[in-house]
Amino acid sequence: MTNFGVLSIAPPLLAIALAIVTRKAILSLFLGIWSGAVIYTGGLGIVQTFDWIVAAIVADDGFQATILVFTLLLGSGVAMVWNLGGTYAIRDWAIERLDTQRKAGLAAWVLGVILFFDDYANTAIVGSAMKDVSDQLRISREKLSYIVDSTAAPVATLGISSWVAFQLSLIEEGYSEAGVAEANRPSTFEVFLSSIPFNMYAILAIAMVAIVVLWGRDYGEMLTAEHRSWTTGKVTRDEAAPMQDVAGELGEPPASTPRLINFFAPVAVLIAVTVATAFWSGGFAPTGFLSDLLATEFGNAGDRLWSAVIGADFATALMIGAFGMVLSGFVLGKVYRIFGFGEATEYTVDGFGIMLTAVSILVLAWGIGEVISALGTGQYVAEATVGTVPAAVLPALVMVVAGFIAFSTGTSWGTMGIMTPIAVPIAWEITGGGAEGHTLVAVMVGVIFSGAIFGDHSSPISDTTVLSATFTGADLIDHVRTQIYYAATVGLVSVALLLVWGFVGISPFVLLPIGVLTLVALVYLLSEFDARRRGIDPVSVSEPQVDDGDGVIVGGVEQDD
Repeated sequence: MTNFGVLSIAPPLLAIALAIVTRKAILSLFLGIWSGAVIYTGGLGIVQTFDWIVAAIVADDGFQATILVFTLLLGSGVAMVWNLGGTYAIRDWAIERLDTQRKAGLAAWVLGVILFFDDYANTAIVGSAMKDVSDQLRISREKLSYIVDSTAAPVATLGISSWVAFQLSLIEEGYSEAGVAEANRPSTFEVFLSSIPFNMYAILAIAMVAIVVLWGRDYGEMLTAEHRSWTTGKVTRDEAAPMQDVAGELGEPPASTPRLINFFAPVAVLIAVTVATAFWSGGFAPTGFLSDLLATEFGNAGDRLWSAVIGADFATALMIGAFGMVLSGFVLGKVYRIFGFGEATEYTVDGFGIMLTAVSILVLAWGIGEVISALGTGQYVAEATVGTVPAAVLPALVMVVAGFIAFSTGTSWGTMGIMTPIAVPIAWEITGGGAEGHTLVAVMVGVIFSGAIFGDHSSPISDTTVLSATFTGADLIDHVRTQIYYAATVGLVSVALLLVWGFVGISPFVLLPIGVLTLVALVYLLSEFDARRRGIDPVSVSEPQVDDGDGVIVGGVEQDD
């Protein structure tokens, strides 16, 4: 493969810079791919540009095509819930109980933590469930998108999820690259568990959401968004291009009586069918599992469960789950005589339409992935930065490099795949192997995951960033511009803690609480400074909103709807 050197970084950085400056994500991504084709071919590169775009759809054994179908079907599921009146029902039900911004934000945070099994499903369910509630409470779409995004991948990478199988395979690959025989190393799951405390960005990102939500303090462009939303009721800025506008595109729902079952039943079907299909695809045998439980063979039962999780095809499971959600809409529409099968079919197609912007951006973001793969961007950055460095500095450096690669390529999984085979052998070589080597390997795994998620959160060409903005109805670039302040804060604290661990050796179980306290202090100082500089209140008002029929009474001040 031709070595393109520093030129390999140009296409993704061009796409990101243009997206942030122009706020035109689709155009920026296309120009990024085209610039890569020009570099790769040495000519106009038009044919190569579209070859990469097509390859982005069919790559990875159909994984990305499956995700596209899942996204379109989920759009249909959302359209079904809307036309069934389920959206209005959940909004009215939730507003009676979630009468403050703090309560709504906390509910979104809790849902994000609970739905740990897949980051895509997490963003879809939490975003769709909370969007209308947060709109009523004047929470900006940017804020909701941040909450959803920062409790998706970070949560998924810490528990039993679609990420774990991939992570375990990378640990195996890293040890193989280091030349360590299987008999001379701990189990991959043991290494994964040991790496969790060093996945500091993921842990602190989850904590950061809780701090911001409970305290009601914001800074940077998020403060601008929240102040706009609270004082004017505009949950998006005037010139924003929301990734989906259900009400605008679908019109008023035909359902005359909103029913909670028309929201909860489709969502329950989505979750149940997704989980069941995932276990089925992983070879889970319910009868054998129950037999082991009845015979108190808990170890065997646990092994069966774990093997099913590791072997599951989560992309297919999500697609089938979304299809089940659509089918439930057909059934509920008929049962409650809201619409027939003919109308339901039309709503299905309408649902595809509300996802077209998201699908377009996903395809082009994956197209950038094809560019960086062809130009060797990630490999170049990794090899140019992570060489023979002191063991004390290595964890922090690896996190920064992983963050940069994920930011510029838009893929956390790709970043982990690039970095792990490079960083693990370096860690093993620096320590000379043995117990100290295994410890540093676990640290490397944790910081690679940490940096990958950090870069992913900061990048407008990341699929999870795109989907978070999609399911919350936010403008993609507005989501990136507001979230990056918080991502950078957590990222800097994480790097600082890793440097302390490297030089002093303090346990991560001591460092993580210090990190949380540091975030509390930074949120206070930054919100105070930014708010005073702008002359506005640094704390969001969290009193209940009371509709008196003419307007909304907010903290004793009446504001027009």
